[in-house]
Amino acid sequence: MGVIEELHRARDSYERREWVAAYRALSDLDDDALDAADFFALATTAYLLGRTNDVVQALQRAHQVSLDRGDRPGAVRAAYWLASTLWQRGEAAVGNGWLARAVRIVDGLDEEVAERGYVCEARLMSHIFRGELGEALALAPEVTDYGRRFAEPDLVALGLHAEGRLMISTGRVAEGLGLLDEALAGVMAGEVGPVTAGRVYCSTVEACQEVSDLGRAGAWTAALTRWCEAQPGLLAYTGQCATHRGQLLRLHGAFADAVEELDLALERYRALGGHPAVGLAHYELGETHRLRGELGLAEAAYAEGIRHGHPGQPGRALLWLAQGRTDEAAGAVRGLLAERQMPVQRAQVLPAAVAVLVAAGDTDDAVDLGAELLDLGDAFGCSALQASGRYAAALAALAHGAPARAAEDARLALELWASLDAPYEEARSRVVLGRALRLAGDERAAIAELETAAAAFTALGAAVDRRETAGLLAGEQHPGGLTAREVEVLRLVATGLGNTQIAERLVLSEKTVARHLSNIFTKLDVSSRTAAAAYAFEQRLV
Repeated sequence: MGVIEELHRARDSYERREWVAAYRALSDLDDDALDAADFFALATTAYLLGRTNDVVQALQRAHQVSLDRGDRPGAVRAAYWLASTLWQRGEAAVGNGWLARAVRIVDGLDEEVAERGYVCEARLMSHIFRGELGEALALAPEVTDYGRRFAEPDLVALGLHAEGRLMISTGRVAEGLGLLDEALAGVMAGEVGPVTAGRVYCSTVEACQEVSDLGRAGAWTAALTRWCEAQPGLLAYTGQCATHRGQLLRLHGAFADAVEELDLALERYRALGGHPAVGLAHYELGETHRLRGELGLAEAAYAEGIRHGHPGQPGRALLWLAQGRTDEAAGAVRGLLAERQMPVQRAQVLPAAVAVLVAAGDTDDAVDLGAELLDLGDAFGCSALQASGRYAAALAALAHGAPARAAEDARLALELWASLDAPYEEARSRVVLGRALRLAGDERAAIAELETAAAAFTALGAAVDRRETAGLLAGEQHPGGLTAREVEVLRLVATGLGNTQIAERLVLSEKTVARHLSNIFTKLDVSSRTAAAAYAFEQRLV
């Protein structure tokens, strides 16, 4: 077969999205036989197959061939994709150099060209990397406009998507999600190139997970899975796809299947030679192990996530809480709340913060944070976040000695989680409902809820939750709605110890002891240490 026939075969394979065949055919041809479009095609196939070194080499050739033939817009396009590829590989300085070259060339053009839109998108991403979200948001409509003016579907998708994600980050969640849907409409219509399509798909699912829009996350993950499966040999984006499937499987209670998917994600990332999202996959693996009660495995997975750039929180704080390291957990969530001031960032921390602070005895802050989470759930219009808000409010109300309010919020949380087919979260809501009913004096109804929750935890394999619920069913409740830690503090108060001595005995801060004591006074409706000590003796706590 002659060179011309081989080139036609390579181009036909590329048009049919037979990436492996196209890559092999284009790689086997001498560089002199390829034009700039062929080098772009080679770069695309190499990217999709995870051969990033070949991507860089092919784009460099596309850039040079374009310059040699006087195609300066083509040279700009190659430089843009080089900058994007190198940024993803963590080679920021080299990527910045290629962006500077793209800017210099495009600034020297007299006419308006689509490539100005690509340079604009690269500048937008530079602002995002520097945390300059306002500046990035101002550029997004400009990217979209270039795409529409020059009939460049990739630019339209990138501009709409960037604007949507930036809106979400600043709290305009409903508007932002609408723009993400619009961007993906073009992707699903087949208008967009495969590299941009995969990028928009994965980033959209990530955004849906961040705001707990789990219905959208499920729909777009299914679409992403079909898109990946339709392209034999595809390696790029399959790690992200497996991670998102793992997240959804965990939500639906399939913990073992979730672990398999997350292990697959890590395997795909290793095949790619690494990826910025490796840390997230390890973190999600840690979350799944934590829910299964595999605390050692969870700790190891969180540590790996941190090693790869993920903060490991708030999951690690919940792990510490499960290990009895309550003060460490409380310190961690307080730090997170101080750092994360944007609405979406807050929404990711608040559910864990309420659980930890309730356990730490800081019920006043827990109540306030639960109310904030409820407000965010309503503002975002995402049912999973609304469910988390109701659960947090129920937990805080229970800790504050308000069983009627706790039961009402727990029932609402239970209904919302059930509608999302989230059996673990549904069972947790039943536990809080059972505790609220018990505190209100309805022991029979309480036992019914706790037994249902215990059966669910057993079926799920959630070992820690199963043991805790079994303890509640065995009658391990405390008088006056006190938590286990509050009972410990009350016992030491009854023996005559002061706050400093109690803090030393329980390895707590004096501030934490004072909070516990304030909660004890509120729950028992007493105003002095003497009255609290008398209650402890009456209830045979000492």
